Amino acid sequence: MNEEALKKEKKWFGTLLSYAKGSGGRLGTSVVFSMISLIAGLVPYYCVYRILDRYMGGNLDKAFTVRLCLAALTAYLVKVICFGISTGISHYVAFNVLEGLRLKVADAFLKAPLGEVYAHSIGEIKGVIIDKIEDIEPPLAHVVPEGAGHILLPIVCFIALSMVDIRVALASLLALPLGLVFMMLTFKLSGRNMAKYQEANAGMSSMIVEYVEGIEVIKAFGKTGVSYEKFAGSIRDYRDFVIEWLKSTWVTMKLAFAFMPATLLGVVPVSILLVNRGSMTVSEMALSVMLAMSMVISMAKIEIFSNGLRQMQYTVLEVKKFLDIESLTEPETEKLPDEYTIELKDVHFTYDEKQGEVLHGIDLTLKEGSFTALVGPSGGGKSTVAKLIARFWDVSGGSIKIGGVNIKDMKVTSLADIVSFVTQDNFLFSRSIKENIRLGKPDATDEEVMRAAKDACCDEFIQKLPDGYDTSAGEAGKRLSGGERQRIAIARMMLKNAPVVILDEATAFTDPENETKLQESIANLTKGKTLLVIAHRLSTIKNADRIVVLNDGRIEDMGTQEELMERSPLYKRMWQAHTGARNWAAGNAKEA
Repeated sequence: MNEEALKKEKKWFGTLLSYAKGSGGRLGTSVVFSMISLIAGLVPYYCVYRILDRYMGGNLDKAFTVRLCLAALTAYLVKVICFGISTGISHYVAFNVLEGLRLKVADAFLKAPLGEVYAHSIGEIKGVIIDKIEDIEPPLAHVVPEGAGHILLPIVCFIALSMVDIRVALASLLALPLGLVFMMLTFKLSGRNMAKYQEANAGMSSMIVEYVEGIEVIKAFGKTGVSYEKFAGSIRDYRDFVIEWLKSTWVTMKLAFAFMPATLLGVVPVSILLVNRGSMTVSEMALSVMLAMSMVISMAKIEIFSNGLRQMQYTVLEVKKFLDIESLTEPETEKLPDEYTIELKDVHFTYDEKQGEVLHGIDLTLKEGSFTALVGPSGGGKSTVAKLIARFWDVSGGSIKIGGVNIKDMKVTSLADIVSFVTQDNFLFSRSIKENIRLGKPDATDEEVMRAAKDACCDEFIQKLPDGYDTSAGEAGKRLSGGERQRIAIARMMLKNAPVVILDEATAFTDPENETKLQESIANLTKGKTLLVIAHRLSTIKNADRIVVLNDGRIEDMGTQEELMERSPLYKRMWQAHTGARNWAAGNAKEA
């Protein structure tokens, strides 16, 4: 194991507790109560020994028996109460840790460039935030406090056995070395495959999510579709891997389980031999057997808990990869612009080194209050430019300024307040329609929400939903068309009322009946704002102050509609293709 790996091995538990919101001390308290509980569990054995010793000596009386029985009962109650307190505290700590981890992972994704987020599949992200972090709870809530107690108990039992007879104490350790050897072998074999197991599990989760998301396509093509085959294949691969993994550790694991807790193999025969020789009383033999049985229980628990602890270690290290995702840099003291002219200077951008550069030295100025449109062939870099302005990624070269302030000198939250971004495929959260719109301005009144909905031509169809504005978007999503969902997103943008507005084909799904009305609303809203529109339907941006033609990551031309029609062959072809398609659609509509 290299030095870096050793450091990770040592630090993983500290990483875990760092998200316990100051509950590390509580976990220590839980460990103490667990130890008290297990030690209290030994008192009844001592009471039985004393009663049996008196009985064998022929001087057992009723009062003595009652006192010892009450002591045993009291100790048992202490055991139960302390165990309950221990597990209650440990569960409190565990769920605090889970909360902290989930919030931190979500925060890491929020602060990371989109490229870092997109590098992980939905299934992988879901697997970490939901499943893997949840897997930490049982070991943290049980293994840490109970495991500490079960480590202490065999030591106490060994000391007690030594006080009875050192030979019996040594006999209790007879099978321990073999058990430890087989346990270490199991850990070694298991450790080799743990990373592969994590990958296989993440791959299967990702395929399950893809399968569910693409169920409509799969239903259309049946089980012969590629997606279904990939889904079924990932499940079969996961099954085969886990079976092979279990086979590789089955023998050593079973031998470890057999030898680790086998204290009675030495204690019973040695105790009988000592009793026959007169070196030990029958009552002492009974006490020795009971103490050995306590060791059996603890040794078995230690073995089970050690596997859980090992699993928790790998899980924490896996989660830490997400926590260590590179974040967008933020200034300690930010600068905020006084005006909202946007300037892109020699902007270069690369998603992936293998893919190559996407933008090649973009120079563009969007004056405050102007209406600028980006047009061009698919893959030309239009959406990339828009997302760089919103700082979904950082530029690979050059700079982007708003009001003369580099966007890297603003906090991400401050930039989000300045720039309102609406795409053609906006997500609706599983909350009411009203709350989905209110995301644009969390402190907005219901009246403001409804006014924004009316301006975005949403009010009419929202009123028809079962609970109107209080209808869950999850439920409504089944009823809403793409255009209706898009209008809700536009209402959210209108409510936000940011000084910079970016529309990435924001009316793409809107029906012709509402498109003109919606565009008028957007035009009224964006008066005086710096507006950037990415459009495929060129008729929607023909009145722009300036139209920028992007092709293959470069600005090919820019100007007004009239200027571009005269001097830009690419724009002219795009316009003719657009008007031809529109006329064709209109002709078909008349025939229908």
